[in-house]
Amino acid sequence: MIPYFDNLPEEKLIKQFKQVCVFEFVTCILLYLIAMPIKYEWDIWIQMIPIGSLHGFAFTWYLILFYYVRKPLKWDDEDAMFAFLAAFFPFATLWVEKRLIKDHKK
Repeated sequence: MIPYFDNLPEEKLIKQFKQVCVFEFVTCILLYLIAMPIKYEWDIWIQMIPIGSLHGFAFTWYLILFYYVRKPLKWDDEDAMFAFLAAFFPFATLWVEKRLIKDHKK
């Protein structure tokens, strides 16, 4: 689908996915615990643009990498569905990084 990912070794692909899981988690914290309270409490919205853009990038990158790491991680349908749905729930990508990817190493 995307030639860049077809040529990556599985270990590097999994490492990138782990990094994106953590990055998405961090941007979610920044968005929900810093940017949004400032926006709604003091009506200062300018910080939403860079933080929201970073979070959107992390979300999209997570979904793209999810498609490519499912096979190397040997996720069954249930694990894959949880990992996919984790993208839509705040802070759930950290659970994916901690549980599903760590289970792969066993």
